[in-house]
Amino acid sequence: MALTADSAVIRRLMVRPGPAGEDRAPVPASAAAVSAVLRAFGRSPRDLPVRTVVYVGAHAPDPGLAPEHEGFTVRAASAPGRALRLAHQELHDGSADFAIVAGFDEPEAGTITVYAVKRAAEAVADGDTVLGTLDLTHTADHDAAPGLKALRHGHRATDPDRHRLLLWSGRDEKDEQRVRGELLPLLSNLHREGFPALPTVVPCGTEPGPVRGAAVTVAALSAATVHRAAAVTTRRPRPVALLFPGQGSQHHAMAAGLYGREPVFTAAFDAVLSHMGDEGPRIRADWLTDGRPRIPVDDVRRAQPLLFAVDYALGRMVIGWGVRPTAVLGHSAGELVAATIAGAVALPDAVAMVMERVRQAVRIPSGGMLAVAADERRLRPYLVGDVAIAAVNANQQTMLAGPSEPLAEVAERLRADGLTVVAVPATSPFHSPAMAPASEAVEAAYRDIPLRPPTLPLYSGYTGELLRPEEALSPRFWARQITDTVYFKQALESLLAADDMLLIEAGPRQTLTAFARRHRAVRLGAGAAVPLLPGRPGTAEADRQSVLTAAARLWTEGHVPDPVALSALWTWTATPPTRHGDAGSAPRLASTAS
Repeated sequence: MALTADSAVIRRLMVRPGPAGEDRAPVPASAAAVSAVLRAFGRSPRDLPVRTVVYVGAHAPDPGLAPEHEGFTVRAASAPGRALRLAHQELHDGSADFAIVAGFDEPEAGTITVYAVKRAAEAVADGDTVLGTLDLTHTADHDAAPGLKALRHGHRATDPDRHRLLLWSGRDEKDEQRVRGELLPLLSNLHREGFPALPTVVPCGTEPGPVRGAAVTVAALSAATVHRAAAVTTRRPRPVALLFPGQGSQHHAMAAGLYGREPVFTAAFDAVLSHMGDEGPRIRADWLTDGRPRIPVDDVRRAQPLLFAVDYALGRMVIGWGVRPTAVLGHSAGELVAATIAGAVALPDAVAMVMERVRQAVRIPSGGMLAVAADERRLRPYLVGDVAIAAVNANQQTMLAGPSEPLAEVAERLRADGLTVVAVPATSPFHSPAMAPASEAVEAAYRDIPLRPPTLPLYSGYTGELLRPEEALSPRFWARQITDTVYFKQALESLLAADDMLLIEAGPRQTLTAFARRHRAVRLGAGAAVPLLPGRPGTAEADRQSVLTAAARLWTEGHVPDPVALSALWTWTATPPTRHGDAGSAPRLASTAS
């Protein structure tokens, strides 16, 4: 788990309270000083993560300093170095999600050095500027503040047979043709080893023009691909909404072509699995194995944790390109990913919620889901026992769920009446009354989870509308998602009624993209739907090519993704280069890996 054992310092500043002068008295570690520390970075304390802990490193803290101040836990240590080490320990044992460490009288009397510290994997996933990671191994003096070592996350990749993105623009059609005309001879005469090092955007250092072109290509085909690419005149770019699919979309090795080959995706995926305890490495091994996984991906013990990790990592990757979504919408289990991206729940708590769902779901007798080409009203007469409407996804696209035997009987009756029925990959009867015992147990566990109103518009598939603050704060609301019907069609209708949107599906299989493309607004071209991943399982390179194609669409839509962040898709690898083969292929594990 690269980075998951490190703590990253993302801000560091020195505060000099009191009057200026040569002879400074030591700063008392008092409640007033802690208030100053909380505001040192220019943020309101209410904007800090829920599980923020203030660590005070002082030789003689004020005896009146309480263990809680302004709603935040305060911990004292006898020296700045010990406070930083305590912060590192508690970040990684889950006691804290964000640490503000105040080293009193460091580096000299009368000063406070304030550090903002996060788990390193989450800092990279969140796009924080990392000053360095705490070096806890090279000093025996635990009182002294540890040094910072450079963040080491990946290596340079220079494979010319790896797909990359070329973006160019002009002020008008004539100018675009000029830029393309200058690019083509360069591509024709360039040594193939130099292809990955070409700038992402041409021309460099200038504001992108409204007439744009994009090509996803390898070195050998680059000139021909650029020559054939159509130029697009951009207008006002449509705002981006992220869609997160749920169970039924999973497949073996989904998005594995990005793992170890895209830094933000890799860090975010690792961050999620690091909160799954001992099960995290086993889940990763089953995801990446070239052989037979110990637990199949359609089993709820793999499907839901992996879908959460993949969806979340894809969302963080897009945000890492500098593309800020204006809204999020998740389908079924994907709604918890949307809530995490929207700030309604912290990542470690969201992972705990997923794992609690899994623990309770496996206690329910087996069941499944069916996709039926019919509307909800037509299907209601077929429902028996605990078989229920699981999801209303689009016109003539409805899902049923229930225990295995009655669900099979319903499927037989539907087929006998000429309806198209497809089994959805699932082993649990989610979104049916059969899950009620699991829902009750989950609700009890969720009462200990700190929830917040989302800071980003979150459209709920369970209400079909914009999520209200009281719903976001309700453990019952999140627990009922196990049993309740998903009204994705209505939620999408509400989202597209708010504005003409560019919908980006952050997940496997393109299921939500297909639903969205059936919506009238998308059919008429007012909105658009773009998937990040291929529609079916394929190669690792197909994963990367699909993501690059989505990035190209953002460019021709009028957005300006960060070219440095995009270039990581073809210039970064988690493993050192080797002499033979694909230098940065995603790590693969043998079927016997544990």
